[in-house]
Amino acid sequence: MLYEQLSENRARCYLCARRCLIREGGVGFCLVRKNNSGRLYSLNYAKACAANADPIGKKPLSHYHPGSLVMSIATIGCNFRCQFCDNWVISQEKEITGRDLPPEDVVKLTKDYDCQGISYTYTEPTIFFEYAYDTAVLAHEKGLFNTFVTNGYMTVEAVKTISPYLDAATVDFKGGGDPEFYRKFSSVPSVEPIYESLKEMRKDDIHIEITNLVVPEIGDSIERIRELATWIRENLGKDTPFHLLRFHPNYKLDDIRSTEPKTLEQAYEISREAGLDYVYLGNLPGHRYENTYCPNCQELLVKRFSFDVAKWNITEDMQCSKCGQSIPIVGKFHRGGLSLPYSII
Repeated sequence: MLYEQLSENRARCYLCARRCLIREGGVGFCLVRKNNSGRLYSLNYAKACAANADPIGKKPLSHYHPGSLVMSIATIGCNFRCQFCDNWVISQEKEITGRDLPPEDVVKLTKDYDCQGISYTYTEPTIFFEYAYDTAVLAHEKGLFNTFVTNGYMTVEAVKTISPYLDAATVDFKGGGDPEFYRKFSSVPSVEPIYESLKEMRKDDIHIEITNLVVPEIGDSIERIRELATWIRENLGKDTPFHLLRFHPNYKLDDIRSTEPKTLEQAYEISREAGLDYVYLGNLPGHRYENTYCPNCQELLVKRFSFDVAKWNITEDMQCSKCGQSIPIVGKFHRGGLSLPYSII
């Protein structure tokens, strides 16, 4: 899907924003799309390297079917080269490995494990787009929802193609969206395509939540976080959940300390000052800013501990139980979900 055949058996890929020009016998930057006689083939189609029943809070999605379970699947590969990736074992793997798990089997697993939806995650769903697309179509037929956990570096054409079947997306920023940070630590030439794909998601009525990884010293600029929060408010709306994530040393950046809680708290306050009503801190289990508060009366509405919903204080029609303020949560609260991921493969 999403490529153009050119002269001399070349092909131009339109799946991610790199728009790779791939010569005969070559592969794209993602290493999983190969040109064979001018036609592009997905080398990782239906080759799942991970499948887990996860709480939706792990994605994180706090305002979409809270308490639900999602069957989370991934394949080898990525279109970023993040030096801090916590899934680098599969995202940066060059050999195509994985278990044969066709779309119909993913949907069956989802039903068998009492999940309410499917999440395409862990690596980058954009680079297993055909697999995600075919699975998402079948999932909708069975009454399941679909979510992407993505770096957002896809083309507008890709967003338009998947949008009829994509219900929610978590779009992960790093370093406050600083272009230099992306170039140096993720090998990404420009961040602008991420903003364009977000605008298209908003236009197509996909539920959006934003994360931002706050990396000490090299990606923790409060001014960048303010700019990102302001862009979110102006382009996606003040009700868009914004998750500020604590960094822990990993992969090639294992010599940088974890983010100090006070830095995240400052980022939280700045984001609220920028006009966002729902800001959350992630990777800080038990912190008060994991919770949802009413933006009108400040009532504690949802108390969380990591992926768990410990207390639910919102009416069935998603209003504050104290003042009646409408709370922008899509779907219903699913009680009794797993608190920890359940690994299948």
